[in-house]
Amino acid sequence: MTTLRIGTRASALALAQAQLFARSVVTADPSITCRLVPITTTGDRILDRPLPEVGGKGLFVRELDRALAAGEVDVTVHSCKDLPMDTPAVLPLVAFSAREDPRDAVVLPAGVDATAPGFDLEAYLRESEAPVGCSSQRRQLQLAGVFGGVRVESVRGNVNTRLAKLDAGEYSALLLAAAGLKRLGLAERIARRLSVSEMLPAAGQGIIVAQARLGSDASWAQSFDCPSSRACALAERAFVRALDGGCTKPCAAYATYDASTGGVALTGMYASDDATSVAYGARELGADDIESGAAALAVEVRSDANRG
Repeated sequence: MTTLRIGTRASALALAQAQLFARSVVTADPSITCRLVPITTTGDRILDRPLPEVGGKGLFVRELDRALAAGEVDVTVHSCKDLPMDTPAVLPLVAFSAREDPRDAVVLPAGVDATAPGFDLEAYLRESEAPVGCSSQRRQLQLAGVFGGVRVESVRGNVNTRLAKLDAGEYSALLLAAAGLKRLGLAERIARRLSVSEMLPAAGQGIIVAQARLGSDASWAQSFDCPSSRACALAERAFVRALDGGCTKPCAAYATYDASTGGVALTGMYASDDATSVAYGARELGADDIESGAAALAVEVRSDANRG
């Protein structure tokens, strides 16, 4: 029997996602035993400063990459949206999960019923003394177009930590990924899901990705890999990579898969350096030019944003 050591962040959401991966592997090949290896990352320890100030997304994978490269684990499992756009060539991405709900969600404090007769979510957010908790520049920028005049402040920590702060009255609402809430069994906390036209998601949002060592036997990844998610994630990541984006620049990308061609329809967003001008662009990408076409769209959108 083969034991597959799965490196993962130690948060509840990361562990839940690693367990989803493990179940897929074992279901496809019962001769494999999976063992989770929780690893606390630098990003999980530094919670008192906004992520762009302390190193961006890389802080959530540094220790995982080191353990994988050193052979301490056989695979690492990540939220695709939290993975840096550039990954080491010696640690390739070997599987992309089927995509869960890609939308962002508004979460309200326990006891605030968004379904109550006459409840006006926009008025509630605008009139509340507490701010909306949101650390993502992408979300902050687009939120203004959904709920005008809403005050926003940064919030750090894992999902349960953020929810505890929300329920303690520190925030009037949170913006979180719907996929993470669903995977944690917390979908009932969602007051409203924002459509992708209202708030374009982060690249890879809703997708779980597995990473392995170059040259290692990753046949176990086949059962987990979803070709449509892979195509969409590669397009979205290529768009953001071309912008040098992620945590330090407000940008977003969302693709849908065309099963008849193997290509994708990609929509991207980018804001000027001073965030005063936001541009969107869309393009149909063929199966043979997904990443190059996404990069070309990024150049076009950035030019539009900087032109104002």
